[in-house]
Amino acid sequence: MRALKIAATGMMAQQMNVEVIANNISNVNTTAFKRNRAEFSDLMYQTENRQGAFSSDAGTIIPAGVQLGLGVKASAVSRIGAQGALIQTSNPLDVAIEGRGFFAVTLPDGDTAYSRAGNFQLSEEGQIVTNEGFQIDPGIFIPQEATDIIINEVGEVFAQLDGQTDPVSQGQITLVTFLNEVGLEALGDNLFRETAASGDPQLGIPGEEGFGTIRQRFVEGSNVNIVEEITNLITVQRAYEMNSKVIETADEMSRTVTNLR
Repeated sequence: MRALKIAATGMMAQQMNVEVIANNISNVNTTAFKRNRAEFSDLMYQTENRQGAFSSDAGTIIPAGVQLGLGVKASAVSRIGAQGALIQTSNPLDVAIEGRGFFAVTLPDGDTAYSRAGNFQLSEEGQIVTNEGFQIDPGIFIPQEATDIIINEVGEVFAQLDGQTDPVSQGQITLVTFLNEVGLEALGDNLFRETAASGDPQLGIPGEEGFGTIRQRFVEGSNVNIVEEITNLITVQRAYEMNSKVIETADEMSRTVTNLR
């Protein structure tokens, strides 16, 4: 009886769907987190009677045929890149990207990763780094005697030094975009890595065409809609229950056949 295996694929698919939703809900307060969506496709079919085949010597053709599906499989977990809400803070090193783009981050092994989380800190040397201590690329240093940090919409970084009227330029924050952002590989810690699916990184200045702008003293919040996720969770739970009901029904049918005398 194929129904047992078909319903089992449905239960496994809905289990993965719950895991994706659980990850979204658990990251509802994660800076710049982008929610994920599980996507599914049907499995291959078994053809009992092929449509379009001749049904008689007179040349009549079977119009519909008989094809039986074998269930469902996970085809992708897509990342939804919609802009998260901008949350105002009092930290001058908090910067949010309004629009497209990623910050480039240099990992300890020298590779480059990308992130939209702009809740930066200062290292012991005065370098702007992520919460994990990874420096942004290009590197920017803030003098120890700086009394304030100014970052404008186009990513220029200035330090207000004690005893000087005009702020002093310390560097330029650049952004990186990808043709297919969904193709980036998630590494954790709000970091992503370039892949063959994402395309090559395109470097630019904030505010240029195709690039977002920088908002100082803001961070980008998660784009998870908790009401939508809970609604999806209820739908998935009901789908899981219906697939389990199919297994129960198939089991009862098998028991009936077994008890025939």
